[in-house]
Amino acid sequence: MTRDERIRFLIEILLEEMPRFRPEAARTPDTPEARRQLLRGLMNVRPPMPIRADFLMAQDRLLKAETEERGIVTLDALSTVAEQKGEVAEGLSSRLVLWQGDITRLAVDAIVNAANSALLGCFVPGHRCIDNVIHSAAGLQLREACAVLMRAQGHDEPTGRAKITPGFNLPARYVLHTVGPIIAPDSRGQYAPTEKDAARLAACYRS
Repeated sequence: MTRDERIRFLIEILLEEMPRFRPEAARTPDTPEARRQLLRGLMNVRPPMPIRADFLMAQDRLLKAETEERGIVTLDALSTVAEQKGEVAEGLSSRLVLWQGDITRLAVDAIVNAANSALLGCFVPGHRCIDNVIHSAAGLQLREACAVLMRAQGHDEPTGRAKITPGFNLPARYVLHTVGPIIAPDSRGQYAPTEKDAARLAACYRS
C-alpha cells in the first residue's frame, strides 16, 4: 500500500464512522496534500470511541513514516547551555538544553502538552495549537487514552494539575497533559497576568 493509498483507506474508514462529513470531503481538492489535510481534520473531529484494528495499523505506519521523514531529534544531538556558551558551568546550566523546533520530533522520556480542561485534545480541524499538533502526530489512541482517564475522574481537569499518557506514535515515550491558566483581559482590554495566574502556572510546572 502506497502512502496515498493508505491515506485514502484511512479517510474512507473515518467517513464511514462520520458520514456527515462526506459532503465536505467531496468538495476537497483531489491532491495528495489536500487528502492528507482532510485526514488530519477528520482525525481531529473524531470523538473518542473504539478504533478498528486495521485503521490503527495503517495510521501507525503513516504517522511513524512521517515522523522519520521530519527527522527524530535525540538528546545526545543537543548541546547544553554551558556547551553552547563554551563555558564550564556547574549546576543546572550544565544539564539545561534550550532548543527550538517541532516538539513531536523529540525522542525523550516525555513532552508536555498544553491541554484544555476536557483533556481530549483540540477538535478544530487542522488547528495549529500545540494540543492539536501533538494529538495529530500521536494518533487516535491518544484521545482515547485521555478519555479513559477523564471518565475515571468524572470531571474536567483543574488548572495546575497534570495527567500522563503513553506517547503512542510520537518518538517521546509519554505525554504530560497540563491545563494552564486562561488570562482574561482587564477593564482596559489589556492582558495582565495576576498573582493567582502566576501561582496556577507554577503549579503546572510542579505537577
